[in-house]
Amino acid sequence: MVAELALSTDFAIILVTAAFIGIIAHRTGQPTIVGYLFTGLLLGPAVLEIVEPSEITTTMAELGLAFLLFLLGTKLRIEDIRHVLGPVIKISLPQMVLVFLTGLGTAMVLGFRPLEALLIGLVVMYSSTAVVIKMLTDKDAVTSLPGKIDVGVLLVQDVVVVILLTVLGTGRPDGAADLGITLLTILGLLTGVGFVTAAATRYLLPEMFRRIADNKDAFFLAAVAWAFLFILVFDQLGLSIEMGAFLAGVSLAQLPYSTELRDRISPLTNLFILIFFVSVGLQLDAGDLFVYWQEAAIAAFVLIPAKFLVFFALLNWQGFSLETTFLGSVAMVQVSEFALVAGTVAVAEGFVGEPILGFLSLLAVLTMSVSVYVIKYNYHLYEQLHPFLSRWETAGSERVIEHRHYRDHAVVIGYDELTRNVLPRLAEFYDDVVVIDRKVAHIEALEAAGYDVVYGDFRHAEVRTAAGLRRADFVLSSSAEPDVNKALLAEVGERTTVFVEAEWAADARELYGYGAHYVALSPQLTAERLTEYLEGYFEDSETFSRVAETDVRSSRRSEPVSRQAEDLDGGVGE
Repeated sequence: MVAELALSTDFAIILVTAAFIGIIAHRTGQPTIVGYLFTGLLLGPAVLEIVEPSEITTTMAELGLAFLLFLLGTKLRIEDIRHVLGPVIKISLPQMVLVFLTGLGTAMVLGFRPLEALLIGLVVMYSSTAVVIKMLTDKDAVTSLPGKIDVGVLLVQDVVVVILLTVLGTGRPDGAADLGITLLTILGLLTGVGFVTAAATRYLLPEMFRRIADNKDAFFLAAVAWAFLFILVFDQLGLSIEMGAFLAGVSLAQLPYSTELRDRISPLTNLFILIFFVSVGLQLDAGDLFVYWQEAAIAAFVLIPAKFLVFFALLNWQGFSLETTFLGSVAMVQVSEFALVAGTVAVAEGFVGEPILGFLSLLAVLTMSVSVYVIKYNYHLYEQLHPFLSRWETAGSERVIEHRHYRDHAVVIGYDELTRNVLPRLAEFYDDVVVIDRKVAHIEALEAAGYDVVYGDFRHAEVRTAAGLRRADFVLSSSAEPDVNKALLAEVGERTTVFVEAEWAADARELYGYGAHYVALSPQLTAERLTEYLEGYFEDSETFSRVAETDVRSSRRSEPVSRQAEDLDGGVGE
């Protein structure tokens, strides 16, 4: 009982401290991963010695790593990266080789032993998926061409790093032959599991999740159970459970429900990831952490510009414009969090000692911290450096890569009797009409009718991003929930026209105050009337504006807006 109480106390201390430091990291623009590492250092033997690595932290750290890779797998939609797959492969493979050689050479010059230098070279060739995706999402740049290229390269790197982790997890090989047999065994097993996973993705998962997608609890539990099934299978096969979790995520990513899924599992995944990175900090004492602090600073000074130059040269070689080349390169200069992951596994398997993990931790923290600000001010940096960089600008236009990037389109939130009649009218005015809904029957009907659909709850950020909400020209919400419509109005672009619904005049007044262009009171609204309003808006905007102003004045006097349709009919018909 005393031991269980101590474990619970340690866990509570970790969570409270990590939350506090995470808030500070967020306010200062630093990655939360850096905050979690600092939490472990602060609480562990390096500083305060309040918490020691224990059974609960070790177990949750292992699950944290597995769920980190599971979350990464759920982002790997083959359809989303198919259009950039050719250039991404041509960029990724040479990039990893060149950065590996740079890291290996730097480590050798700094005096590390050959095996240590080899490990350092292998782990620094990856960029941080967590940092890059977070920063690009904050800047609404994930779907830009540089963002698509970066995400594609990161996904290729993630596949390679998972294989590396699997090899490291098998322990130190006796020689080259043993290493070759290990690799062939891993690849053979992965191929077999891959075929089974592909079959399940095509035949089993779509039907299973279609039946339960409307039940939020069952939906969440089925996804987590699928991840644990792969973890169990890979553990029984003697393979890396991280690889199993990654493949589980990839299989779910191909479903139309993957956007909603990522939002639902993110809180659980974030908890496990927090424990993992805190546990890394807990394993480091001050002596191990600062043994190679000078070498870490020098390596960061070398690798940040080296990574930029490698990416810049490769993107330029692929014929992208100077701006795309610069923005795509400057985001990838940090050392990945997987340097810590691989370092932890390498220490556990006896490849290297604790001081090397300390070196990799400092190197990752330094490069991540710098890259956050580089990505944040990337356009400013480009403007300042353009005169110098212009000498590498090639003649000709930007290389064109077809990809889905909604802009100046219409977004409809919810599918019901009202919006069913409206959609054909919107399709007459917009090339792209995107519908957000989370009912499986609605999704199937919309897809059969040829509309673009995003499955999920509008409240989730990834769902709104997938629909390109900030870049939409027109948004119609069929929800009368004030909170949903307030969130919508807070996120749309300045030039976006927004139609929303409300049940009460007081809600309508409030939504007009938030910036709605038109609030339709749902008790008086019919599908035909809503279609007439939209036709009036598109065909005679001046008359529509007068009607809307009348409705605003009526709502402020708490009068029912009952004559709006008649006024609109008369105005448009004149």
